[in-house]
This record gives sequence, structure tokens and C-alpha cells, in this order.
Amino acid sequence: MVSGNEIQSLYEQGRSERFDWLPEKATEAIIAERMVAMANTAGGQIMLGVSEDGTLNGIDTVDDAVDRLIQAALDITPPLIIPVPQSATLKEKQVVVALIPAGMPSVYAYEGRYLKREQTNNLPLSPQELRRLMLERGELSYETQVHPTATLDDLDWDKIRDYVKNLRGTGNSDEKTIMIQRGCLTQSGGEHRPTNAGILLFGKAPQHFIRCAEIAAVRFAGDTMTDKHNRQDIGGTLIDQIKRAETFLIDHLRKDVTLSDTMARSETYEYPLEAARELVVNAVAHRDYSIAGDTIRLFIYGNRMEVHSPGRLPGPMTLANLKDERFSRNPIIVQVLADMHFIERLGYGVDRVIELMKQQNLSEPMFNERNGGFTVTLQNRVEAEGDAESEDPAPTKSDDVVFDGTYRGHAINPRQESTLKYLHKTSNTRITNSDLQQLFPDVHPETIRRDLVDLVNKDILVKMGQKRGSYYVLRREDDASQTEADS
Repeated sequence: MVSGNEIQSLYEQGRSERFDWLPEKATEAIIAERMVAMANTAGGQIMLGVSEDGTLNGIDTVDDAVDRLIQAALDITPPLIIPVPQSATLKEKQVVVALIPAGMPSVYAYEGRYLKREQTNNLPLSPQELRRLMLERGELSYETQVHPTATLDDLDWDKIRDYVKNLRGTGNSDEKTIMIQRGCLTQSGGEHRPTNAGILLFGKAPQHFIRCAEIAAVRFAGDTMTDKHNRQDIGGTLIDQIKRAETFLIDHLRKDVTLSDTMARSETYEYPLEAARELVVNAVAHRDYSIAGDTIRLFIYGNRMEVHSPGRLPGPMTLANLKDERFSRNPIIVQVLADMHFIERLGYGVDRVIELMKQQNLSEPMFNERNGGFTVTLQNRVEAEGDAESEDPAPTKSDDVVFDGTYRGHAINPRQESTLKYLHKTSNTRITNSDLQQLFPDVHPETIRRDLVDLVNKDILVKMGQKRGSYYVLRREDDASQTEADS
């Protein structure tokens, strides 16, 4: 509950979407309607003891006011379970305040009326708004619904067989029976049909039926959204998307101090890779797939990584209880991902991501919820104390160059960054093609060659020698500037 000082502040600010008042003798019906509207929106407080025009009258009997607030909450469908209302003293008068918490688990109605709160008004929910709210709070399940045109032939039964053969405790059940048990198939119109979850997990072409069920993965060159970027639209089944998103992270996350003086390989990603994977898996598992106009967005900038998931936090989850609450909008999808051993990542939770960031001396994740969805942001830089106030910073050494996806105004990829980081170490003056192949053994040699040629074409490196004896050195900045001026 809010304190007396907070009640005083709320009262002075006046009625709002999350705070309202009523006279002591307001009917239970009026109280219930305001409770319903707040419960279906963002919660709030209702105070008894103030007239509609804002005059503070107080109440005569605290116990009677508390009982009436509780009875009004119980008259709602389903009954609204709230903390016991509490009394407070406001300008030497007694008032009673009822708290309607945010993130209530159900959609509420009074005498068949579903209401929402807009500013100080209680308005009916439209049919579209009501369905959206029911989906968000788990009273309707998009994943269990049957797509009107999908059939059993639209499922990839080879993938289903691969999934089923690794399950335990299923006895001699065939693939179709297990798909029914898991919620990926259901009976509809006298025949078995795939559910939306079945299409997303095992469909031959999931995006043909559920548009925007994909990941837009982008690595931007700098700290803002620009035309200089590498983009990959990741579709396919949810399992395919997770695997391909992991590959995108490995390919596009920068690595810190990747080469020693002796070319020994040591990789430290700009974010803990397990934390980045966890955020992607959680977004795939918990996004609202009924939203057709948005995708999961995996955006990597020079100074941060953002994972945006369509749909607000589900059920009773709020920003306040995010670290402790567990609720799944898509339990079928979560179960199948658990069966396929993605549960170790799903099981980390927000607290695990926070711990991984701390271990790498990075800031805690930032969480933001808007009407369109939920976003998690990881920051890869921690400003040293006093840096912002320094008026005379020390000269930047070559070892201290900040790499943010660009170099001398050109976009560079993570492999090229590794090359330049190595050459910026004061003890290193040259690098060879074989050095980079040792660093990136899984990358094709032709790709390594093109990376080095690209740096030469951008006047960042100079190639020395011929054929097997060739190597690359940094072009001096004054030489590069002169080259640009001549061109």
C-alpha cells in the first residue's frame, strides 16, 4: 500500500488513470465498475472519502468502508482478489484506500460489462480489445487455435519423427498420438488438424500461415539505426530460428581481445553469449504470435543489443515482478522446446542473464514495456566514474581505440575488427592471411581473403609482398586522408 505522504501527493495531483476517489456512500456498483476498469488496464488505487468534485469529506466508519470495498471486488466476475483496503489520515480526515495491483491474471467484468480505464474515464472494451486482453492474460490461447486452411500435409513429418524418437516416457505411442498429447494437433470438423503451435514448431512453411512469425536480425555499424548494416530475416520453424539466430550472434557480436602477441586465440564476446542466447530463446518462446504486423527484432548496435518481442508481458507478469514471476503465454511451445533441450536456456530466467552480465562487469539488462511489445536492452560499455566530467582527457593511445562497427568512417564486420585490434597493439605491425585463418578456423579461407581485400580497398590496410610471402599493415591515417583528398 502507499504511504500517507504518497496518498497526499496523489490527492493533490488529482484523478488519473491509476488513481480515483469516491464518496463514502458510493454504491458498490460504482466501486466495482472502477475496479474492473483499473484491473483490465494497469491497476491503481481507489480512495473512499472524497466527493466527485474533489472535496475531502472523510469517512465515519473505517470498518464499513473496508467491507464495502471488499464486497464490490467480490461482486466482479471473476472475483477480484485484492489486498485488504487500508485506512490513512489525509488533512486530519480518515480515508480508506483499495489497491488494484497491476498485472492481474484474468479479464474482469461487472454485470457482463468489460471496461477499461482511459484517463479518468471507464469505457467499454471493444471486441478486438477484449480478445487481445484475453490473449495477453492467457484466457484465450492463440497457440491452441486451428488455422482455417492448414492440414496434416503442411507439417514436416520427418522433423516430427526426429523429435518423437528422442522423447522418453511415451511408450509405443505413434507420432500422431504424441502430437495430439503435446497440443500440436487437435480434432476439428471430424479430422485431425494442426494447431498454430504445431505449424510454428513443425510446419513446412510456417510463415505461409502465420506471417511475421520470424526474427529480423540486424547488425548496425554504429550506435544508431543507419543504412550501414548487415540484415538477416530469419524464418522457418521456431527451432530453426533459434539455431540461425545463435549463428547470427556468433558471427556478428564483436569479440574483445581476440589475439595475443603470439596469435593465441582468446574470445570474449561483447556480451555473455549465453545471456544473448537466453534473450532470443525467451523471445521465441513467449512472444505473442497473434500479432501479425511485427516480428521479433534482434538489433545489435555499437553500444547495445536490443531484443524486442511483440506483445506485452503475459498474465500476471509486470516489470516489477519480472525477476521472480514465471508465466508462459505459450505453454505448448515451451514444452516442446524443453523436450528438445532448449530448457537449459529457458530455465536461466532474468536473474541468470543479470548474473552473467555482472560477471563480465557490464550493467544489468534494461526492461521496457510498451503497448506494442516488450524490449530487453544489454549495454556493452560502462562509463568509468569521472569520465563524463573530465575536461582534459588523456590522449588516446592506439591500444585504446574504441571499435563500434566502424573504422575511419567505414563499416567493418567482426572479423575485420579482430584484424584491426591486433594491429593496434603496439607490439604488432603486420598480420597475414594464415593468422586470420587460425583465429577463425570455421570461416572459409576465401571469406578471410575477401575481408582483407575489402580493408585494402577502404584504404585501411596496405598489402605488402606477393603471394605466400604477403602480409598486411595498417595504412597511416595521414596517408589515408591524402588518398581520399586525391580521389
